[in-house]
This record gives sequence, C-alpha cells and structure tokens, in this order.
Amino acid sequence: MSICLPTWQGAADLQRLLPVLRSQRVDGGVELVAIDSDSTDGTRELLLAHGVRVERIAQRDFGHGRTRNALAHMACGEVLVYLSQDALPQGDDFVAKLVRSLSDARVAAVTARIVPPEHLDPLTRRTVLDAPQAGALPRRYAWQGSGSCESVAHLDPGERAARVGFDNVAAAYKGAVLRSLPFPDVAFGEDAAWAELALRAGHELGFEPEAVVLHAHQYSPKAAWARWRTDAAFQRTHLGRRVRPTLWSALKGYGYELRRDWAYLQGTGLWRYLPQAMILRGAQVGGAWAGSRGRIGPSSMASSVGTGAQ
Repeated sequence: MSICLPTWQGAADLQRLLPVLRSQRVDGGVELVAIDSDSTDGTRELLLAHGVRVERIAQRDFGHGRTRNALAHMACGEVLVYLSQDALPQGDDFVAKLVRSLSDARVAAVTARIVPPEHLDPLTRRTVLDAPQAGALPRRYAWQGSGSCESVAHLDPGERAARVGFDNVAAAYKGAVLRSLPFPDVAFGEDAAWAELALRAGHELGFEPEAVVLHAHQYSPKAAWARWRTDAAFQRTHLGRRVRPTLWSALKGYGYELRRDWAYLQGTGLWRYLPQAMILRGAQVGGAWAGSRGRIGPSSMASSVGTGAQ
C-alpha cells in the first residue's frame, strides 16, 4: 500500500502529518511517496528525513491531475491513498478503515469523512460541517445501468453532481484502476472529473465516515468569491449544472446561508460573527452566481475532459 502526497511549501503541515502516517497500523506496512513542487521551506528535506521517497518538479509543471497520475506510477502499492498535505488523519487505524471498502470488487475508490479542526472560526466550521463530506453515514455511488450514456443524460444535474462529489483531500484508489483510468488533466475538479469517468466505466465509489481527517480552508471574502466562482464554473461547464442560475436564486441562497449561520451561532453564543457572515456569504453566493453565468458545457464530462494525462 502506498500513501501519495503532492506537496508545496508544506513543512508546517507535514510536521503534524508525517508522524501520523508513520504510526498507521496496516498489514504489510505502507510506503510514502511524494512529488514536491520545488518548495523552498524545507518541505523536501523534511520528507526525506521521514523516509519518504520524493521527486521534485518545477512549480510551473504542477497539475492537480497530472501530478497525481505521476504519483500513481511512482508508487508501488496495489492500493493508493492520496492525502492533501494539510489534512490530518485521526487515529492510527485511519488508513485501515479507509481502504476496507476496496475489498469489494465493484468499488474502485473511497473517500474519507472531512471535519474541521476545533480551533477554527465558527463560520469556517459551519461551512465544512454542512458539506456532504462531513456526513456520518456510509454511502455508495454508481450510475443506474453503469456505462450507459443514456442513463447519465437522464440524471438530474443536481443528482449527477452529488454522485461525482468525490473528494481526494483523503481518498483511496485501487492502483490498477487509477493507472488504467488516470485523472483528467484539468485545472480544477480532477477528483470529480475522475469520479464521473470511473462511474461511467461501471465502477462504484464509496464514502467511509469512520475514516476521519481534519481539514478546512479559511477564506477571506475575496478568496471565497474566487473559490465559489471556480466551483460553479466547473459544475456549469462539466456537469451541465448552474448552481445559482439567476439573481433571484443567488438572493435566496444568500438568505439560506445566513439562516444556517444564525442557527449554528445560536448554539455557540458567538453572535459577534454575524456581520462577518454577511460579508463572507455574500462573497460565496456572488461568486457562485458569477460562475454559473455563461454557456452550459457538454452533457458528458468524459467528452469535455478526456481520459488521458499529460
């Protein structure tokens, strides 16, 4: 089994992550491999000191899909566990819990439960906890009539997006499947893009809530606008879904987000965050509305992103 890490300027995060990975109790042990995008903060030296096999690339050569494909071919394991450098697995049995669903011949990959660290601000925590990846129930995904273009076309865009909502912040893949069906070389959403290709090929995907990682991004309003705009544009061009198709839908979304914040903050007593919530949620919803504008992309993600890696 191989744990695969794409890294860049990650020394602070890796100080916490690497001891946890070395403590994992897995039959046969694990190898650690990394591709580092020319870090200057001691990331590569730290990886080497922990026995990680490292390759270095120029930062300009990094690609979310192509770098992960290179890691798949660099690694020796029959199972490939991918982790973001700022994710922190919980427990020395995290990997064992994550990969157990792969014993089913139908399951090609499985993703972990993502929850926010306790020290983060309540708005960030609420955002993470409201996401499907924070759910507490196991799930399995497959197309009805796997491999049928017709079955994909008849899916509601929202349901289609939910089925490919696969997150590789912490995920395990069967190596043979991933090496034969590599990540598309896209600028964003390589995990969701790959998920649709895998489902269309007849594989199933899983969500394992007992395998938990701490992970979250704290966004400024400017960064939130850009992030939600990018995500909405991806869903529009690759999934045929407009997240916020009209200004009215954006206004309704803004109200929904503020109500969710109000309910969450009532439980914490941190009402002083409400003014910040008004700005942050406005940026998120405004970004989603901006990303939803423009031409709807192809109905088949496979036709728009291809299956090869560069």
